[in-house]
Amino acid sequence: MPGQGSVGERVRNLRLSKHLSQAQLAGTELSDSYISLIESGKRTPTPAVVRLLASRLGCLPEYLSEGIEPEERLHLQVRVRHAELALLAGDADQALRLFTDILSAIDNDPDLAKRARWGQARALEARGDGEEAIRALEELREEATRDRGRAGWLPVLVVLARCYRAAGDLGRTIALGESALERLAELGLLGGEEAAEVGRTLIATYLDRGDTAQARTLSERLLAASESAPAAMITAYRKASQRALEEGAGGESLYLADQALALHAGETLARAQARLRVASARSLLPGDASAESATKALELLRAAEESLSGVDAAECLIETARSKMVLGEPGAAVAIAQRVLTELSSHPGGSVTAIRARLMLAQALVATGEREEALTALRATGDQLGMLPPSRATARVWRELGDLFGAAGDTEAMMDAYRKALESAGLRSSPQHSSIAANLGSR
Repeated sequence: MPGQGSVGERVRNLRLSKHLSQAQLAGTELSDSYISLIESGKRTPTPAVVRLLASRLGCLPEYLSEGIEPEERLHLQVRVRHAELALLAGDADQALRLFTDILSAIDNDPDLAKRARWGQARALEARGDGEEAIRALEELREEATRDRGRAGWLPVLVVLARCYRAAGDLGRTIALGESALERLAELGLLGGEEAAEVGRTLIATYLDRGDTAQARTLSERLLAASESAPAAMITAYRKASQRALEEGAGGESLYLADQALALHAGETLARAQARLRVASARSLLPGDASAESATKALELLRAAEESLSGVDAAECLIETARSKMVLGEPGAAVAIAQRVLTELSSHPGGSVTAIRARLMLAQALVATGEREEALTALRATGDQLGMLPPSRATARVWRELGDLFGAAGDTEAMMDAYRKALESAGLRSSPQHSSIAANLGSR
């Protein structure tokens, strides 16, 4: 476990264990009164003094300043990386357990603790614990805003916008997302991973709000920027890092430099740009989409599929099925949706995507005239949807489920889905709301 207490207490405990007086520890460079002030916590030693005391006490400076032995620090750093690997592998539960255990073991290492808190917040998001994730991210954002010399707020803003959209707070999502894009534009990074990630969140949010034109405009802007070659983006990140450093934003500068290094290793940009293409394809597929728009969407989706895996790949396939529906190929959409459901059956964290896949399957089955099969898929969707907490996001899905029950001819199930849509949006069921639900089905 980390050494307990303050720097002064560690100095005193080590001095006594070596049977040294304060004067002996001070030597000719310091005074015994200064040692006394350090040990009582009234003075904080400078890094140079910490190194001098550590050499005389037979320990490393890191132990005196932070209370963590080098071997223990190394173990914690490895555990943080293992937790991050679990998160990347889609095992949010394991990642959350690991990050929580790490935080309980860290005594006085703020940088490592911040990395673990960042991982913990992302694990909460991946688990669907939206409110807890937002609280954790807002704390990190506040700290980064308050101390930009040490912490970068861009990655936090990107994830926070995503969480607010999942919570149904579209206004907050747009405010945060547009703020992040504005900063990325200033830094010349509209072709980077952060812009792709926050861009796809904004595109989805504009579509939620019914603003298809703005979603498409942003898609075109970001897709054009994403055509930059990797070498050009590495240079852009390096220049942005230098600019942030000159502005005194050391945390942001460090983050951007790390992103440049990650691009050298060919890591994250292709996946982020592929996810942006999926979001852009979705913006081309509103309810009244034309065959031309669907064809363009398919081109984007084909370009994206090789860089995606897991839930991201499933989302790409769902949009492919939607494109096939617009092009008059419901049989192909049925096959694609069934494939998605098979692939998601063993994938952790895929429940929301599975719901979307079942809705897609039901829509395609209705179009092929397979009414009973469509109703079976819709009932399974309702069962799964009922296990999710109420929110504006789930309200939208209940509404879509109601529309499909109506198309499949089950009026009673349609009305029940509309009622649950109202309840998920925070409205209690009443005769007036029943009238509203009935009107929803007629639109």
